[in-house]
Amino acid sequence: MSFTRLETADLKGKTALVRVDFNVPRNDDGTISDDTRIRSTLPTIQYLQDKGAKIVLLSHFGRPKGEPNPEMSLRFIVPTLEKISGKTVTFIERPNADAVAALDQDAIVLVENTRFSTMETEGDPKMAQFLASLGDLFVMDAFSASHRNHVSSAVIGEYLPSFAGLAMERELDHLAAALDHPQTPVMAIVGGAKVSTKIDLLENLVSRLDTLVIGGGMANTFLFAQGHDVGASLCEKDLKAKALDIMAAAEKENCRIILPVDVVAATEFKAHAESRVCGLDDVAPHEMILDAGPDTVSAILDAMDASNTLIWNGPLGAFELTPFETSTVECAKYAAKLCRKDDIIAVAGGGDTVAALALANVLDDFTFISTAGGAFLEWMEGKVLPGVEILKPKP
Repeated sequence: MSFTRLETADLKGKTALVRVDFNVPRNDDGTISDDTRIRSTLPTIQYLQDKGAKIVLLSHFGRPKGEPNPEMSLRFIVPTLEKISGKTVTFIERPNADAVAALDQDAIVLVENTRFSTMETEGDPKMAQFLASLGDLFVMDAFSASHRNHVSSAVIGEYLPSFAGLAMERELDHLAAALDHPQTPVMAIVGGAKVSTKIDLLENLVSRLDTLVIGGGMANTFLFAQGHDVGASLCEKDLKAKALDIMAAAEKENCRIILPVDVVAATEFKAHAESRVCGLDDVAPHEMILDAGPDTVSAILDAMDASNTLIWNGPLGAFELTPFETSTVECAKYAAKLCRKDDIIAVAGGGDTVAALALANVLDDFTFISTAGGAFLEWMEGKVLPGVEILKPKP
């Protein structure tokens, strides 16, 4: 993947507008419950300061619907950012070029929530031109916002030289290694509740993979399409034809699809519900399939052994409920073991995926884990990401 890297930028004496993602989770009392996204910006901030650039940070928080909302002000970010960076941060509600220019060259500025204006989400060129007037170059360091054609994450790049921040660079390099030019054979695990939310993903992957594992509730739709009775399980029966089309496309592309060969069934969707392992044709009408069975897990592990690259998006079962996290956790731990031995490159992403891997305690073992939900999914779907497009070298 070709994109402009920060190391090629002339930074001394310049002002860099940096798109970060400070849309962090908060506790009921307003404190930050997870500062991972703030910490991820530190390498870029430090690099820019070391090279003599003034820094203006741009971010959104929540969904204020284009209106100023004190509860969604970014002001609460300042103390945490100052604490973990060891730097003074100037907060500006209404930025202007003169105010930014008057600050010292080593200043770090945080601008108020970009979504306080409807122009942001509309991708309005006037807002983009105004923000561009505040600096000399644009640094995109928020992959999680790259799928939106918003002013601060994409459109501004049409008016300034644009570069990938260090966090963005790392993300793009790992994603390219996983799917654009991977070490083959390549397999993917795609789980989740519904096929309808991942049709584009599945259709893109079958032409690019050697093995595709389909799990979670969405696997039930494929099992139903094959003629199995899935009882009271979550199942999009109206997508039977689409499931068959995807399987046919996979066969044409020589992509092996792994579906459950045995399942864990229960009559109640709750933790510690009485459950049993059964075959595909032994699910009772009143039972729900809530996890993949041990034989399915064995097939997935065998596929990992035969692969050099693994891409993971979505759990294999109802991992939030014990004991239906078993297949997800076992597969995650095995993938982590292969990573530690350098036998596989494993890249994962998506909110539920990260939560599931955290449950398995393997977050530090995977090659790379993306916290970008929508952007990661759209990248896997093969879609154009506006916040990435602006980083491609201009002819």
